[in-house]
Amino acid sequence: MSIALVILAAGKGTRMNSDLPKVLHPIGQAPMLAHAMQAGAVLEPDRTIVVAGHGAEAVTRAVAEIDETAQVVLQTEQLGTAHAVDQARDALAGFEGDVVVLYGDTPFLQPQTLERMIDARQKAALVILGFEAADPARYGRLVMDGDRLERIVEFKDASEEELKISFCNSGLMACDAETLFDLIAKVGNDNASEEYYLTDVVELARNSGLAVTAVACDEAETLGINSRVDLARADVVFQDRARAELLELGVTLMAPETVYLSLDTIIGRDTVIEPNVVFGPGVTVESGANIRAFSHLEGCHVSRGAVVGPYARLRPGTELAENTRIGNFVEIKNAEIAEGAKVNHLSYVGDASVGTETNIGAGTITCNYDGVMKHRTEIGARAFIGSNTCLVAPVKVGNEAMTATGTVVTKDVEDGALAVARARQDNKQGYARKLFSILRAKKQKQNRG
Repeated sequence: MSIALVILAAGKGTRMNSDLPKVLHPIGQAPMLAHAMQAGAVLEPDRTIVVAGHGAEAVTRAVAEIDETAQVVLQTEQLGTAHAVDQARDALAGFEGDVVVLYGDTPFLQPQTLERMIDARQKAALVILGFEAADPARYGRLVMDGDRLERIVEFKDASEEELKISFCNSGLMACDAETLFDLIAKVGNDNASEEYYLTDVVELARNSGLAVTAVACDEAETLGINSRVDLARADVVFQDRARAELLELGVTLMAPETVYLSLDTIIGRDTVIEPNVVFGPGVTVESGANIRAFSHLEGCHVSRGAVVGPYARLRPGTELAENTRIGNFVEIKNAEIAEGAKVNHLSYVGDASVGTETNIGAGTITCNYDGVMKHRTEIGARAFIGSNTCLVAPVKVGNEAMTATGTVVTKDVEDGALAVARARQDNKQGYARKLFSILRAKKQKQNRG
């Protein structure tokens, strides 16, 4: 059976008090829309349609970054959820298969839940996802008769008896495409909000003699995001789940609650993560590495046996080979550090390549930016870069070459050569005492004034 996802992402999210569309607010440093799309991807959909409205241009750009095969359609007027799904009608014209309706602000749906919805479609024309609510509050109620779903009643339209029902609507559903759009065409807006409710398709389906059922999931999966408070809570939920998954996979988190992860963070087993480490987007750490305390990683790849930190920063484009060492207060950006190389202290290596078993001394800087253009530094294998060396790119340092402490390298250094570029030291006898005397006299004069 072919499957199409229709993901509703048109809401403004007024309570977010933001110019950013609600579905683009981040959880685990990825838009909540990315979480919803990732959840739906388990079904291996043939088509993914995202319905955008508020901030459609920004949503469209985000969708392209998440899944370049997904299509965005516009809901220019927000007239209700049925109206939103109906905007996908033309995009799915001629599609033969099931449509699964998801929400861009419901990021915690589990793959097995979606799979159970699809399984339930074997016995029912329309499947709704519900949950037992600890506090039903303003959720729509699912009115059941055994396994049959009779109707969904919105909070505003529910009777006192219906408000006692705790089995609530998540908003998600699965249905054959042709049937779904036929039902939507019959939805009216005779309700308290004068909107076209997608939930009305349940009663319409029942009146047409179609079988309708509901699948239950854990309430936590249906957590929606409507405010900054909700967003913060959702990020806590995501972090807890992501940390638990890493622990289950054999990663050591010395202080789990202090480690911050991204949606796409990948860490291999037997890696040790010390306290207060932040993983930004795009990080892969292979097995057996050690990420030490207070380090920040983003857009980088760390190979087996590498040690990073403490207090290190790996920026996008960083590639660390096996058994490399990146030490305290070191920043690496868009650079390849080859096997066994060390950058241990107070250094910046950017737009560079560092060869096998090379040692970069403390305070070394690759001067990669001339104010307009970026330039590259290439350092060979088994080289030794002395402390406080400035490498003015573009420049090359050869294999087994050295630079003297305090050297400013402005031209290539051949294999095996020693580069020295600093002024000769001249000690002026007695001059320090004379200078101190002059300075103290000047200070006393200023104090009297």
